[in-house]
Amino acid sequence: MEFNVRRLAADAGTFLSRAVQFTEEKFGQAEKTELDAHLETLLGRAESTKHWTEKIMKQTEVVLQPNPNVRMEEFLYEMLDKKVPTRANNHELLGECMIDSGHEFGPGTAYGSALIKCGETEKLLGSAEKEFIHSSAINFLTPFRNFIEGDFKTISKERKLLQNKRLDLDAAKNRMKKARAADARSAELNSSPPLGEEYVAHFSYMLSFLHVRWLKLWAEEVQQAETELRIAQSEFDRQAEITRLLLEGIGSTHAHHLRCLNDFVDAQAAYYAQCYQYMVNLQKQLGSFPSTFTNNNQPGGSSSASVSVPSAPPAASLPTLPPNQASPALNELRSTSGTRKARVLYDYDAASSSELSLLADEVITVSSVPGMDSDWLMGQRGNQKGKVPITYLELLN
Repeated sequence: MEFNVRRLAADAGTFLSRAVQFTEEKFGQAEKTELDAHLETLLGRAESTKHWTEKIMKQTEVVLQPNPNVRMEEFLYEMLDKKVPTRANNHELLGECMIDSGHEFGPGTAYGSALIKCGETEKLLGSAEKEFIHSSAINFLTPFRNFIEGDFKTISKERKLLQNKRLDLDAAKNRMKKARAADARSAELNSSPPLGEEYVAHFSYMLSFLHVRWLKLWAEEVQQAETELRIAQSEFDRQAEITRLLLEGIGSTHAHHLRCLNDFVDAQAAYYAQCYQYMVNLQKQLGSFPSTFTNNNQPGGSSSASVSVPSAPPAASLPTLPPNQASPALNELRSTSGTRKARVLYDYDAASSSELSLLADEVITVSSVPGMDSDWLMGQRGNQKGKVPITYLELLN
């Protein structure tokens, strides 16, 4: 118990001394020992490294997980030291939606089969994204976080100790300065009694005697102040060297972070290459059919590729019906100039913007236009209009 009380008293005295020294420095009433320029440069580089490491780490987390709610949830699980529950990402959710819709439309149909293939590829993209995030977290984010929470905390702790040792050193210098000033003043005073027996003379002698005794107390502390100054200087130099060695290790930290950056770039390159390969394979699967359905209503006659589906040969290669062998329904349509419903027999890709692309088994509205070639009718699907070949159609009653 006695040891604890003494230790508490010593710590309180040291804290008070540092507080007084720090306050006097702020008000310009005490001198301050400046750190050497090299140490100041190292301290600035360490602060800059910490600042930019935190910013890079936070922005990387945004790139890997754009959803702030999910990032907050993962942070809370990490704080609670619990495993983050596995959840499907956006690519996997889209893939499941496409696969379900493909089964709903029928895997045997062109559209349903294409949806299933796209859904499987989206799920592969989602798995690749998860692998990329996992790899980046281990090889890139974790080393950065270890520096912030480990190495830099150690540097901050030693830097704070250096600051305390500097305050102790400056306080010892001030005590040494005051002790020497008191010793010099005591040597100048004359302790012999004044001449005369007057009351004032005796009172003056008593004040001078007490003052001299007080100054001699300061003089006796000169040796102790010198000892404390040497100890404070030694501890400050030792702490400055420890701090310097830690700060010089920032260069090794930069080299380590450079390797982590290379790993991150390699992981990104592998991820994007894998995604590209998945999409190329999907294009090949969708392009394995004889032709693709294109949109003939885009401006400038441009077309956009979509799902590849089976199609019949071009209309020019199919036999045409002579006018005298046309079906009665077709003759009636041409004679009345009305409209009829027709079922599409084969897929047809429009060759120009004046034609209408067709999908097998769909039902469209057709009509005969005066002056149009006898092998063609005017087809309409919703707001889309265009010429369609007769040989691709079956007129419905």
